[in-house]
Amino acid sequence: MYDDIRPYNPEELPEVYERLLADKQFLAVLPYVLPDTPVQQVAAMMRTCKTNLDFQKTFCYVFLQRLLAKASTGCDINVSAVDIQQRYTFVSNHRDIVLDSALLDKLLIDAQAPTTCEIAIGDNLLSLPWVRDLVRVNKSFIVQRSLPPRQMLMASRQLSDYMHYAVAEKKENIWIAQREGRAKDSDDRTQPAILKMMAMGGEGSVVDRLVALHIVPLAISYEYDPCDYLKARELWCRHVNPAFRKSANDDVISMRTGIMGYKGGIHYHCAPCIDDYLRSLGDVPKAELFDGVAAYIDRQIHLHYRLYPSNLVALRMLGGDVDGHDNDHVISCLQKRVEGDCGPKEQQSFAAYLEQRIEMAHTEGADDRDFIRHIILLMYANPAINHYKALTAQPASSSLTMG
Repeated sequence: MYDDIRPYNPEELPEVYERLLADKQFLAVLPYVLPDTPVQQVAAMMRTCKTNLDFQKTFCYVFLQRLLAKASTGCDINVSAVDIQQRYTFVSNHRDIVLDSALLDKLLIDAQAPTTCEIAIGDNLLSLPWVRDLVRVNKSFIVQRSLPPRQMLMASRQLSDYMHYAVAEKKENIWIAQREGRAKDSDDRTQPAILKMMAMGGEGSVVDRLVALHIVPLAISYEYDPCDYLKARELWCRHVNPAFRKSANDDVISMRTGIMGYKGGIHYHCAPCIDDYLRSLGDVPKAELFDGVAAYIDRQIHLHYRLYPSNLVALRMLGGDVDGHDNDHVISCLQKRVEGDCGPKEQQSFAAYLEQRIEMAHTEGADDRDFIRHIILLMYANPAINHYKALTAQPASSSLTMG
């Protein structure tokens, strides 16, 4: 059942391990991921992993520990709003192609959760057979994209059915991004289409089907985004050529940069599960319900951002106002919520960082610097803007009738 999209089952792992160990491309990547570890030792370690969770703890956890020691000043999670012993569907903003879900798995292990997450991953990232094998060993299930409309509908129903099966029958957590693709300007918004897909599976009303997945909004905050200059360059290319499309190699570069690049502080924050909110809704038309639930998830994510000096400094440099409020007023309101100081030293440091990133994003011969500067400032300012709006606005649920 679901054989074409699900993670590999434990009994399938030995055959997959041997397939990976015979793949020249996989073997060529190993020295970068596990330096100073001979292939024979990797093979022996791999063959001792009887379950997908064993594999994650043996390889992924160790790799992430080493990575964070080099590329961050710390990575933590706040799970106080949920019962970590239960199973949830974590719906998060999308910062990094690979690390969003990978770091969540590590942090759940650190929090003594009984299991990690099954991870939704688009098939556009899985063109290489060994990559497809590796992610399915690592508890990923495949989201099929770019199908004809009729096939896409069938694939969406299968995906939803699998998610309900994974939570209810397999007793697994799920991670899925709130939208397809990363928000290039960090203005994080949940696509109602993601919720519509989730409600295709399960039984009962739309609300019943969403409740069955136990959705937890998850806010992911980075002090620095290693891919900021790549995102800015992509937006510039689309600005001058609306038909611009990334190449497969662009995705590879983004994955490598996102994984290896410096991130500063990283924080994950679980908002309360939205089951009670969903049950409180009355008889709402479907279109309004999906839009309202998406807005509610957005507000929970925005409220639980961790703000860093980079966010407020960028907001100050951006100028203008937020919903009619002067930036100085907004910054004053948020000052006590920032993780760190926002004094002259931090402002000077971020200004130097910004100029460096503009230079890295600049395309030769193009008059793109002002555009790129504005976009990078938006990337860092938008979490602060959205946090302020979430703090001062009425709850998103107020647009829906209550039962």
